[in-house]
Amino acid sequence: MAVDLAVGLVAIGAGLAIAGGCIGTGLAQAAIGSAGMGVLAEKPEEQGKILFFMVLPETIVIFGFVVAIILMMRSGLL
Repeated sequence: MAVDLAVGLVAIGAGLAIAGGCIGTGLAQAAIGSAGMGVLAEKPEEQGKILFFMVLPETIVIFGFVVAIILMMRSGLL
């Protein structure tokens, strides 16, 4: 019974790691996207820089995914 509880808690933790990363990335990209559109309206030559800033928060989701994979592997779910 205790093993089932531990595995369940690890699965919840893995889900929270991914969900937190996705929510954080969405909030960051919303702010960066709206500011980026304002910059592009005035200076279209800054497109590459704005694209880089839009892609940068995606690493948060990747880190959350890696944490979830590590948790699942250590608990024996994968």
